[in-house]
Amino acid sequence: MKWARLLSLSLALLATGGLGAAEPSIHLLWPEGAPGALGDAARDKPRLLVYLPEKEKANGSAIVICPGGGYGGLAMGHEGHEIAAWANSFGAAGLILDYRHRGKGYGHPAPLLDAQRALRMARQNSDSWGIDPARLGIMGFSAGGHLASSAGTHFDAGTADAKDPIDRQSCRPDFLILCYAVIAFDEPYTHRGSQRNLLGADADKELVRSMSSEKQVSDRTPPTFLWHTTEDTGVPPQNSLYFYLAMKKAGVPAELHIFEKGRHGVGLARNIPGTSAWPDRCVEWLRVRGVLPTP
Repeated sequence: MKWARLLSLSLALLATGGLGAAEPSIHLLWPEGAPGALGDAARDKPRLLVYLPEKEKANGSAIVICPGGGYGGLAMGHEGHEIAAWANSFGAAGLILDYRHRGKGYGHPAPLLDAQRALRMARQNSDSWGIDPARLGIMGFSAGGHLASSAGTHFDAGTADAKDPIDRQSCRPDFLILCYAVIAFDEPYTHRGSQRNLLGADADKELVRSMSSEKQVSDRTPPTFLWHTTEDTGVPPQNSLYFYLAMKKAGVPAELHIFEKGRHGVGLARNIPGTSAWPDRCVEWLRVRGVLPTP
């Protein structure tokens, strides 16, 4: 409901100290119809909700935000609007991806196509949105983290002669932020609901492997910040650990934090001892990577 979203955003603004835009601008990823669309209803039209920071705070960085929901729904409040407000608080554009999922009737490859399109769209609109196309990342929570990690391991440079100018843009993110992310499929620590919703109950083994993100890391995977909690039993921290180890093996910069406290799905983790530090650690990492300016 709209009032609930506005309340969530207001709480986030108070928590982060950011003022941000009261309402985002909303952009259909494919105004003429998304590939593989099953109809013409709102659920068939993936969108990007663009929150731009105040002009005096803006530094050109931008983050595509993928809320979680087990590929069956979207936690648009604490993993969407609140996160966009947090991004705005340190001068980054927060671009919330309202992607297709099983709850809307879609499985693979629709969510990944939506994430890739969001990154291309952000680069195509970089001038009007005040975005540096070389400081554009993607972050995700839970199954949204799986989607973000998929975007970081499945990308291309765009099609130079594409009729649609958006398709000429690269969909490779410049950095990843993975928050208690679903990563691995067909493992003892896999979140089975996310795998089933995305790929179906009897997916081909090669497809399962190709969408198990820790098995797809290469030296082209973007630098990554990961965090998880020991107490997370919904999506165990092994998911983040094995992605980090794959990054280390590939020689790609990565930073991993596993905090003790907190169940699955805590968002900004306000008032959770220790774990509430993750947003500050993430901002510090973005400065180390040169995404954000040094204060």
